[in-house]
Formats: sequence, C-alpha cells, structure tokens
Amino acid sequence: MNAQTQASARKSRADSMAWTCPFCPLLCDGFSLSKSGAQFRLSGSTCARAGAALATFGTQAAATEPALDGRTVGLEAALDATAKLLRGSRQPLFGGMATDVAGTRALFRLANATGAVLDHAKGDSLMHSLRALQDRGLFYTTLAEIRNRADLVVCLGTNPGEHYPEFFRRCAPAAGSALRRKVVFVGAGARPQAVGLDQAQVDELAPAGDVFDLAAMLAALVAGRRPVAPDDALAALAERMRAASYCVLVWESGRLPEHGALFAEAVLRIVNTLNRTARAASFCLGGDHGAYTANYALAWMSGLPLRTGVLARGLVHEPQRYATARLVADKAVDLLLWVASFGAELAPPDTDLPLVVLGHPALEAALAGRTNTVFIPVSTPGIGSAGHLFRADGGVVLPLVPAYVDRLPTVAEVAAKLVERLGPAGGEGGR
Repeated sequence: MNAQTQASARKSRADSMAWTCPFCPLLCDGFSLSKSGAQFRLSGSTCARAGAALATFGTQAAATEPALDGRTVGLEAALDATAKLLRGSRQPLFGGMATDVAGTRALFRLANATGAVLDHAKGDSLMHSLRALQDRGLFYTTLAEIRNRADLVVCLGTNPGEHYPEFFRRCAPAAGSALRRKVVFVGAGARPQAVGLDQAQVDELAPAGDVFDLAAMLAALVAGRRPVAPDDALAALAERMRAASYCVLVWESGRLPEHGALFAEAVLRIVNTLNRTARAASFCLGGDHGAYTANYALAWMSGLPLRTGVLARGLVHEPQRYATARLVADKAVDLLLWVASFGAELAPPDTDLPLVVLGHPALEAALAGRTNTVFIPVSTPGIGSAGHLFRADGGVVLPLVPAYVDRLPTVAEVAAKLVERLGPAGGEGGR
C-alpha cells in the first residue's frame, strides 16, 4: 500500500462514525456512516431501506427556507402565520407525528394550548395491536430474547426481511451458540432471500385462506381442537410449535387489513395456549416513522395513547373516530398540522383544509400549487440533529447522534416557539 492509499484509508476511517439508523423501528446501531462525495454511505449493512433514506440527504444541511403558499419567507414569518392559523382554529388535528421523543413531548404541549387531536400517519396499523392490547392484552418478546432463546420462529403472513431487511440478522443466534434456529414462513408468499437466515433451517407453508383464517385455524390446532377440514401442513406446524422450547410468532401490523385487531387477538390465544406447557411469545413489526415513539411518549405524558384529543373538557381517546382519514374526510377538523421529519414519502393527505407542514425539506415539492399552506422544513433526528427513539420491542430508547448539524430547526424547537406565541390562552379549543 503506497503512502497516498494509506492516507486515503486513514481519512476514510476518520470520516466514519458509529451510527444508529432512525429510518426503521429496529433502530440498528451496529453500522457506521461515512461520506462518499456528496452522499452518505452505510458500512456494515446492505439495508436497502436505510440506503434509500440516506440518499435523500447530502453532507451539507439543506438550504430550504420556510414557505407560505409557495412563497419563501423567514422562519419568524412562518411561525407567525402558523400561530395565527392555530389561534383561529376551533378543532385542529396534529397528524403525521413522525418525530422523536422531544418532538412528541413538545407537540403534546402545543396540543394543550390549542385543543388538538393527535394521530400518527401509521395510526391505522398501530391500532391493530393497540386495540388488541386494550381488549385482551398482548404477550411480546424482545430482539435479545429471540436472538438468545427462540428455537422456532413462525412468521405469520409476513416476510419480515422485505420491509425490515435487518430483522433476521438482528435476531440471529450469536456466533458459536448451541441454539439451532428454525424459521417457518406461513402464508407469506415466496421465501425471502433475507440477510441472517443462512444458519437457520427455513420452511415455507402456503395454506388456503386469508390471514384471519390462518390465525383461527392455527389457534384451534395448537389448542388440540381438530377442525372439520384441517390443513395437514398447519397441523404439523402446530405440533412443532408445541414441541419447541421457545416459539416466537412474528407478524406485521402494517400488512393487516381492516379489523386486524382480531388477528392480533388470535396470535395472543396461540401464545397463551403454548405457554401452558412451554414458552412462547409474539413480536409485532411496525411503528414506522416514529409511530411507537409518538405513542409511548404521549401515553407517558397523558396516560392515553394516540388518537386522543386534548380538549377543553379533558382528554378523550377515540381510536376509530379520531383516525386522520376519517376526520379529514368528514371535515370534523378545520386545520391540519402535519409532521414528517424522517422523509419526503410521508406526504400529507389530499385536503383543502388549512395546512401546516413541519417536514423533510423535500416535502415542499408535494405542496406545490396549494394555498393556505405553511411549510417549515425541519431537521431529521439522527441525521441533522440529535434525538431519541423507542425501538420496536418497546423497552429500549436509543439516542440518535447526528451525522452533521444542520441549520434547520427541530420539531421540538418549532412547537416550543409556537407555544410561546400562543401564550397561556391558546386557541379557541385550548384548555
């Protein structure tokens, strides 16, 4: 290696930094990030999801300024316009909610000042597991428990590696472990070529029926009941599940259709039955764009989850009535404040309501031609600013170290400035 090559290698190592990825609820923290020209480069992973998200950021902070009806304005003018809209709103909706812990906390304080309803962009999928938890309870495990103890992983109706490319690697038994992992994909289509499955015994089942039929049939078989027309492959799987030392059922809330809470309850029945004689748990993949973080932080501060209104008469939780799509379609709100700090793909719904967007700089393009709209570009936690997010298994909060410090305000900073402008009285709906 010549001197120039050695110097280049030393510079590359110096530019590389340990990094926690904020673009998926797995919050993978075993990667490193380095610069390659004007773009970031991920080292230690081939995750397509992280790579696509990183491609939307350069090594320098975006120079995008706030805009009012497509016209560039200063931050103070944009904040003044937003405060005026909030002050005049009788029932605002805070949607999107794609932010970190500090951003959620600040938005809740702003909701207290304005009487807002709070829902996440992934609220529909989040409610599948939340409704099941409220009605029947849930039995979840952690990434570490799967890695260290699960000898049988059953993926129900999902290929986790498709939306969460690092899942199987995160859960793979440690090198030298005596654990022999078996993975079964049930009703998930073609077997995925996922990273982390190379040391596992992989099987695939394609039973007839939808996910509800699958869960109901498997629950009956695990409980020892024989359906009228049993599926032999599912019956054999039920035997394997009963014989496993630690069986984990993996499912993905975002793949479920309407009334997905019924599927989540069926998974709970299976887990409860297995736990009578062995050990079992479930793992729900979901919570994208900070959905778990918003839900946990809001529940910690208010005692209630998302789809809660901070109203003059008190806190009101309505998991169906306060869905963003329903509120917007029914014109049950008169202002939408949309938060999407992790990427431009989380665009606000198509509506003629007055709109305030706190989002990734590239979101401005999606607002072209709109009137009565305020756009404030905000920093992305883990890219241009520090932050904290809850991991998919719920019990871990990880700090996010910025790849660089940009000039954009954070969601928390914008919300705090709006609270200052509104004062103690807030809007007409304020408490």
